[in-house]
Amino acid sequence: MQRGITDTRSDDQLLRDHTNGDRTAFEVLFKRHENKLWAVALRTTGDYDDAADSLQDALESVNKTAGRFRFDCTVSSWLYRVVLNASLDRLRRNKSHASTPLIEEDESLADPLDHTGDIDLSLSIGRALDVLPPEQRAVIILLHIYDLSVADASEALGVPPGTVKSRANRGRAKLALVLGHLRTQS
Repeated sequence: MQRGITDTRSDDQLLRDHTNGDRTAFEVLFKRHENKLWAVALRTTGDYDDAADSLQDALESVNKTAGRFRFDCTVSSWLYRVVLNASLDRLRRNKSHASTPLIEEDESLADPLDHTGDIDLSLSIGRALDVLPPEQRAVIILLHIYDLSVADASEALGVPPGTVKSRANRGRAKLALVLGHLRTQS
């Protein structure tokens, strides 16, 4: 049987096969979840280099600790949690994470026919997420970007559902303050 992206083994079986020495199982498991894992790392760190480093750190951790996985949650939740934790660790190490624009925009030079409002909105939201503490950012990303339930986010983060709810509420309140200017624009 040729193994690749179309491998029909479950995530659980791939992880078991990996721990039993199957050299292709880990690659198949990673490729299956690569896009979402990358998105979690990038959205959490807000920086391509930090995301790449976080993802690499997470994969090394997964590879080393796979034999200790207890299968008390889904493999994908565990993978997201490891990537998220690696990303949060990187943010903590790089405390100076904020950036400033090189050139200030002059609104008087704006082209009225320019239809980049959607891009500006996305950038505003991305910058607003950068303002949140890492734990609140992680919850907001999981609940509102990846549309996980509170229970699934709780499992992915390894915290009680009440903690997820309180972090989400505090994060939403901060986002409302940071993005409040968008309400007045038409």
